[in-house]
Amino acid sequence: MVPTSTHGAHPLVGFIGAGNMARSLAAGLLKNGWGKNQVVLSDPEPAQRQAIESVLGVKTFADNQTVVTQADILVLAVKPQILGEVATALASAVQKKKPLVISIAAGVRLEDIGRWLGGGLAMVRAMPNTAALIGSGASGLYANERVNESLRNQAESILRAVGVTVWLEDEELMDVVTALSGSGPAYFFLVMEALEQAAIESGLDPKQARLLTLETAFGAAKMALEGHEEPSQLRRRVTSPGGTTEQAVKVLEQGDIRHLFKKAVQAAVNRSREIADMFGKKA
Repeated sequence: MVPTSTHGAHPLVGFIGAGNMARSLAAGLLKNGWGKNQVVLSDPEPAQRQAIESVLGVKTFADNQTVVTQADILVLAVKPQILGEVATALASAVQKKKPLVISIAAGVRLEDIGRWLGGGLAMVRAMPNTAALIGSGASGLYANERVNESLRNQAESILRAVGVTVWLEDEELMDVVTALSGSGPAYFFLVMEALEQAAIESGLDPKQARLLTLETAFGAAKMALEGHEEPSQLRRRVTSPGGTTEQAVKVLEQGDIRHLFKKAVQAAVNRSREIADMFGKKA
C-alpha cells in the first residue's frame, strides 16, 4: 500500500532520533518543498529538541510512539547499537500504522530490523555519508520486496535532499557502499593530511599548504564531476611526459597505492559484515 498523507503534497516524514544526520535530512526536506508540518522528530534530549525547533521550526517529541502514529514514512536514525531495543519497543505502533520504514543505521540488515518491528513492512536501508551534513552526500539504498516504485521514489526523494543516491539490487553490496562512500571521506582526509604535511616539510607555510591542498582536492573533484572523462584519463591529461607530475605518480605507483586502497576497502567491507552480524544477534 502506498502511504498517503493528509498533510499536503508530500507524505509526513517522522524521524526516530534527532542527531546530525536526521537534522540534515530534515533540513534538506524543508529546502526541497516539504512543509514544516510534514516533518517531525523524536529525541529523548530536551536540548536536541529545542535546538531543532528553533532552527528548523518543526515539531519534536520526547516520545517515539507519538512520531510513529503520525508518520507516513518512518526514518530510523538512532545509533545501530540501540536500534534493536528501540525498534522492538515501536513494533506494535508500527504494525498499526504500516509506514514505509527507512533505516539509516549503519551496519544493520533489513531482515533484523523487520524482525524487531514485527514483519510485513515495506523497508528501505540507506547508507548516507558525513558529507550529507553539507548537502553533498552520497547514499546507497536497498529496498525489500514490499517496496513498489512509488515508495522507492519517496525514499529516494528523502535521501536526494542531501546528495546523490544509487540503488542496489543486493543488500550485501551495502557493505561495499559502507566501505567506499561511508568510510571514504576519511580516506580523502588522510590524503589531504599527508599532502599538507609533505608541503610543510618541504618549506611551505602551514596556512598556504592547507589552502592549496584543500582547493586542489576540491578542484580535482569538481573536474571529475563536471567533465565527461574517466579519472584515469583526467590523470593522464595532467601528467606531462618527463614532467613533475609523472615523477610523483611514479613514486605512488611504486608504493603500490592501488593495492593499499584495495586492501583498505576490503578491510572495511569485512568489518561492516562483522558489525551487521553482531547487531543482528543482539536483539
